[in-house]
Amino acid sequence: MKTTQPPSDRTRVRRGAGNAAYEPELVRAIVDAAYICHIAFSDGMGAHCIPTACWREGDHLYIHGSNGSRMLKQLMAQDACVTITHLDGLVMARSAFNHSMNYRSAMIYGRFEAVDEAEQRRALDAFMEHLAPGRNAEVRGGNDKEHAATTVLRISLAEAACKVRSGGPEDDEEDMGIAAWVGELPFKQLRTAPVPDPACAVDAPRYVREWASEP
Repeated sequence: MKTTQPPSDRTRVRRGAGNAAYEPELVRAIVDAAYICHIAFSDGMGAHCIPTACWREGDHLYIHGSNGSRMLKQLMAQDACVTITHLDGLVMARSAFNHSMNYRSAMIYGRFEAVDEAEQRRALDAFMEHLAPGRNAEVRGGNDKEHAATTVLRISLAEAACKVRSGGPEDDEEDMGIAAWVGELPFKQLRTAPVPDPACAVDAPRYVREWASEP
C-alpha cells in the first residue's frame, strides 16, 4: 500500500506495516462510516476503553455526554487514543496460522477539547444529520436546560494511523497442496426494515423509507 509518512512516532505502525496508511482522506472515510468509537484513557481506578457515539466535522472527531461524565473530565486532562474498526471479511487460508481478516481501522491520538455553547448546538445538529440526514429538521432541538447539562468534545484527526487489509489469503508455498476451501467470507453490516413506534401516526420520511436500501 502506497502511503505517506506517519504524522508522529506514536502513530507509526510497526506490526503489519504493509497494511498501514496515514492519508487524511482515508482517516475521514473510516470515521464517517462509524457510529461508535472506542476511547482508551486512564484514571485512578486504572485503564478504561469505553464505546461512545461519534461523528466527524472537518478534521475533528466529536463526542458528547453528560457534564458529570468521568470519561469526559479525564479526556480534557490527558491524552487519549480513539479507535474505530470495520470488519469486511474473514480470510480462509490453507493453514490455521495464515487465516486473517479484511478490515479498515483507524487510531487517533491526542487530547480532546470542549467546544463553546454556540459550537455545541451546531455540532449536535450535525450529529443528528449524521444519524439520519433530514432528521434534525423534524424533531425538537435541545432546549437550554438540556444543552447546559451536556458537554461536547472534539479531537483533531491530525495524529492518526490507519490499517487496512483486503484480498485473499497469503499461503506459504509448502501449504499450497492442502485440500481445504480457501477464500474470503465477506462480512458487512445489514440495514433491515424500519420498525415504527405503535403510537407513530406520521408517514415515513424518505430517509426512513430508503433505510434498508442504503449500502
